Amino acid sequence: MSAPHLPKVAGIDPTVPVSAHTPGPLAGVPAAPGAFLQDRLAGWVSDLTTLHELTERLAGTSTLDDALHEVLGAGAALVGARRGLIVFEPSDHRGPVATIGLGLAHADLGHIETVPRCATSYGRILDGLPDAKGPLTSPDLLSDASLDPRHREVAARLGYAASYALPLATDATGRLGAAVWLYDEPAEPLERQRHLVGLYSGHASEHLARLLELHRAKAEAAALTEELRPGRLPRVPGVQLAARHRVAPCGGGDWYDALALPEGALGLAVGSVGGSGPSALAAMGRLRAGLRAYAVMEGEDPVAVLSDLELLLRLTEPARSATALFAYCEPAARKVVLAGAGHTPPLVIGDRRTEFVETTLSAPLGMLACWEAPSVEMAPAPGETVLLYTDGLLRRTGDSTDRAFARLHSAAASVPKALRHDAGSVADHVLRTVLPDGLDQVDSTEDVVLLAARFG
Repeated sequence: MSAPHLPKVAGIDPTVPVSAHTPGPLAGVPAAPGAFLQDRLAGWVSDLTTLHELTERLAGTSTLDDALHEVLGAGAALVGARRGLIVFEPSDHRGPVATIGLGLAHADLGHIETVPRCATSYGRILDGLPDAKGPLTSPDLLSDASLDPRHREVAARLGYAASYALPLATDATGRLGAAVWLYDEPAEPLERQRHLVGLYSGHASEHLARLLELHRAKAEAAALTEELRPGRLPRVPGVQLAARHRVAPCGGGDWYDALALPEGALGLAVGSVGGSGPSALAAMGRLRAGLRAYAVMEGEDPVAVLSDLELLLRLTEPARSATALFAYCEPAARKVVLAGAGHTPPLVIGDRRTEFVETTLSAPLGMLACWEAPSVEMAPAPGETVLLYTDGLLRRTGDSTDRAFARLHSAAASVPKALRHDAGSVADHVLRTVLPDGLDQVDSTEDVVLLAARFG
C-alpha cells in the first residue's frame, strides 16, 4: 500500500521533509540579526511593490468586465493558482450579475454551476452563511468526505484538487461577489500569500463598488434616453427618414424628433440641452414634448415654434441653455422652411451638390431672447438628402470648428452614388467617415444625433 498523499502548501514541494523542531544555532557561529532583518525588510519591500503594481493596474480599468478579469488574474498570481472564477452578484439584487473565468472554458463554468450552490465556496459566501464571512480554504477537495459528491465529481472531471475563496465586499455596498482560485493539486496559500491577497481584495472591492455605481448610472441614463426617443419615425409619402443616435455614458441632452403634421406635412427637429446626467435628460424631455405641441399648432412657422420653445425653457429651466433647429417640410412640393436657435446648419447631399444651408446667425435658446431670426426656405431636388445633426458629431472629432465642418462636408461629398438612394446608408456613411478609428466609442462625453431626410 502506498503512503498517504500529504497535502502541500502552494509553492512548496511536499516531498521535502520539514523538521518539527527548530534547530539551535551552530556552536561557534555568531548570530547575524542584521542579515535577518535585512532579508525580512527586503521581503516586505518586494510584497509592497507587487501590491502597488497590481493595484495600479486595477485602477487603470474603467469597466466592470475589465476590472473583474484583472482582479481574477492578479489574485491567481498572489495565491499561486492557475485557474479561478469570480461570481459577481451584488447583495442588493439590482444587478448586474456575471461569472468570469480564468483558465476555464464556458463549458467548464457550466459544469461548476451544476454543483448545488450551498455546496460551493462562492455560493456560501454569496448567500451570507455564518461560516463564509472570511476566506474559505479547501486544501484537498477530492479527499474531503464532507463535500457534496457532485462537487468532488466536477472537481475530478475538470482537474482541480483544491480551492481558496474570498468574499468581495465593502462596508457601504455589502457583498459584491466572491472570487475562487483553483489548484491542480492539493494545496493552500501561505500565510504571506493570504495576507497579500486579502489586502488586494480590499482595494479591489472598493474599486468594483465605484465601477458598479458608474455602470448602474450609465444603464439608467441609457434606459431613460431610450424612453425619450421617438418610438418610430413616421412614414410620410415623398420622403424617407433615418436617424442615428450615439448616447454619452452619463446621458447627454442631444435629441431628435420627426412627426407627421396635417395636410401631408412633416416636422423635423434636432436639439441639444446643456449639461449631462438626469437633469439634462429631464430638460431634454420637456423641450421635446413642448416642441411637438407647438409644431402641431403652428408648425408652418418655425420661428414661432422656437419662440414658444424659448419661453418654455425660461419657465422650466431658467439657468440652462439649449440649441434647437426645426424644419417644416412639404414633401409633395419639395419645400422646406426652417429656423434655428444657435444650432448647426443642415447639410444637403445630392448628385450635383453637397452644401450647408445658409441659415441666419442666431443665439441659443434662453440667451437674452436675441436668437430670433427670419426663417430660411429651401427646395431639395429629387434624390437629395437633408441631414440634420447636433454639434456632438463635430466635437467628437477633436478638431477645431472649421476643420470639423470641413471633415463633415468631405464625408458627405464622398457618399457613393450606390448608397444615396437610402437615407440610412447616407447617415451610416457620414457617421463612419467623420468618426473613424474609435472616435465613435461609447465612452465619449458627447452625444451624437443624425437625422436624414431623403426627398423623392
